[in-house]
Amino acid sequence: MDALGGVGGAAGAWLIAALVLGIAELAVPGVFLVFLAIAAAVTGVAVFVLPDLPVAAQLAAFAVWSAVTVLIGKRWYRDYPVEGGDPMLNDRSARLVGQVVVVETALIGGHGRVLVGDGSWPARGDDASVGARVRITAVVDGAVVVEPLPPSS
Repeated sequence: MDALGGVGGAAGAWLIAALVLGIAELAVPGVFLVFLAIAAAVTGVAVFVLPDLPVAAQLAAFAVWSAVTVLIGKRWYRDYPVEGGDPMLNDRSARLVGQVVVVETALIGGHGRVLVGDGSWPARGDDASVGARVRITAVVDGAVVVEPLPPSS
């Protein structure tokens, strides 16, 4: 770390490492490097306060603080999970629930077909005539479960 004496010594090197790791966190997907950046920053502050800290102790401090910050981060993300923009992104069936569709083949005896988008799906539900509008309440075994809409809908 003596080679970095011109840019603030070892403390400066640790703080620069923290900055580089923080910037890398923005470029690399994931949330891991930020914890190492925090550990490097804490180590840099410790070396600033204790400038004669041996390199081995600095590296040990960085390792310990890295472990501590990663464990804190894991707990943070467990307690405060990051929610995605669309929780049903890869669940096509869940996306259908709540849609209002038109009966294509009359539902008789609990079975028929409905138009969903540009496709036709098997449907289960109360009897309904062709052209009736129904709401999808679930998707079970590849068939949509529908309920009649109230008269005002």
